[in-house]
Amino acid sequence: MPHSTPEPYPRLLPRLLLIGGLAGLLASFVLTVEKIALLKDPTYTPTCSINPVLSCGSIMRTWQAELFGFPNPLLGVAGFAVVTTAGAALLAGARPSRWFWYGLQAGATAGLIFVHWLIYQSLYVIGALCPYCMVVWAVTVPIFWYVTLRNTRPMVYHTVPLAGWFLLIVTLIAIRFWPYWSGLL
Repeated sequence: MPHSTPEPYPRLLPRLLLIGGLAGLLASFVLTVEKIALLKDPTYTPTCSINPVLSCGSIMRTWQAELFGFPNPLLGVAGFAVVTTAGAALLAGARPSRWFWYGLQAGATAGLIFVHWLIYQSLYVIGALCPYCMVVWAVTVPIFWYVTLRNTRPMVYHTVPLAGWFLLIVTLIAIRFWPYWSGLL
C-alpha cells in the first residue's frame, strides 16, 4: 500500500538522495579504479595521495580497506547506485511503500555504522585520510539523517544536529592531525 501521509521534506530528500548518491557513487567508483591500479602495480601512487595526511595509498594497503574480503568501495558502488536510483524515482513522482523506506533505512544505517568505523580507523589506527573516502563520509551522514527523519518524525531545526555532527567530525580530524596542520603554518 502506498504511503498516504504527506511526505516530509518533499523537495529536499529526493534531491539529497540523487545528488548525494551520485557523489558517493563517483567517489566509490574512483576508489575502485584506484584500488585496481594499485593491485596491478604495487608501486602505483593513487591520485588521492597528496601528502602524509591525505594519503589514499596508505589506507588502501591496510586490512581495513577490504573488511569483507573485497575492496570496500565496491560496497559504495552498490549502495550509492541504490540511493541514486531512489532519488531519481522520487523526483519522478514515485510513492514507495513502507517496506521500501524500511529497506532504505536499513541500508543507510549500515552505511552510517560502517562509515563511522572507517572514520575511527582512519583517524586513530591508520593515521591518514582519504579524500574520496571523506566524500563518502560527507554524503552518508545526511542521507542517513534525512531518511531517518522521513521515517520517524520531521524536525523544524533539522539542520542543527546535522551541523553538529559534521562539526564533531571536523574537530576530531583537526585535533588528530593538528601537529601536521600547524607545521604547515
